[in-house]
Amino acid sequence: MPLRIHHLNCTTMCPPGRRLMDGRKGVSGPAALVCHCLLVETDRKLVLVDTGFGLNDVLEPRPRLSPLFLDVLCRPKLQEEMTAIRQLQRLGFKPEDVTDILLTHLDFDHAGGLDDFPWARVHLMDAEYQAAVAQKTALDRRRFRPRQWMHEANWVTYPTPRGGERWFGFESVRELSGLPPELLLVPLQGHTEGHAGIALQVDNRWLLHAGDAYFFHGEMDAQRRCPPGLRFYQTLMQKNARLRHRNQERLRELVRQHGANVTVFCAHDAEEFERLEEAEKVPADSPFRLVPAESVPTLHV
Repeated sequence: MPLRIHHLNCTTMCPPGRRLMDGRKGVSGPAALVCHCLLVETDRKLVLVDTGFGLNDVLEPRPRLSPLFLDVLCRPKLQEEMTAIRQLQRLGFKPEDVTDILLTHLDFDHAGGLDDFPWARVHLMDAEYQAAVAQKTALDRRRFRPRQWMHEANWVTYPTPRGGERWFGFESVRELSGLPPELLLVPLQGHTEGHAGIALQVDNRWLLHAGDAYFFHGEMDAQRRCPPGLRFYQTLMQKNARLRHRNQERLRELVRQHGANVTVFCAHDAEEFERLEEAEKVPADSPFRLVPAESVPTLHV
């Protein structure tokens, strides 16, 4: 059975400065940044790619989330119906059907739903786990929130590869424990020490969830367009500027050379999310599998 992908927005973040943050013109008020997660159906199990915010973030945000991000920088619109666990239930699945979670990284807006699935195995890069546990800086202590991940006995970590097989020129973790070969961790360090993309092979094409390797669709253009507020936020959150910029350039090259075979998207761009969510409704054998950007509806917050 080929993979089937469901695109989930597991909470919209509404930072101030609309056009400065999401680039949308003619609209006042806060920006709209999604938390783009994936629910993946395999032949035997369900896999989540990132979790967004979880039930406990909605019920008890103060002890679980940094006030700096909760009240100032991100302002998530926390709603129970937007959590991954509630969305997959609306799709007709049981929470216990989720056996594995693949994480791009452990930032609070990507890992908040981990404790909604305490039985699931969590797959991530070892460097990410080590940095999150060490919490060496004030930024680390704000971005990594251990209250969100209390079931580490089920975690599977992977070293950053050296040599070996490659995926479209990227070093990749080829064998994920107990998961089909159509799912890969692709190291994309820079935003965090162990940040990774998640590659998924669907219908002879690949999707690459690039996490926070970039934040805005225009960054994949030759002009490298990005709203100034979002550019500042990426710089604020980066752990290694050299690696982040290098991996962004490698992603641009991937899009230029292999865009017909690989669809690249990030975690927070609303336009990318809406386009892919709409494409999910189109039959797999249709020649119109992806929807042109100009036909995408506006995300309301």
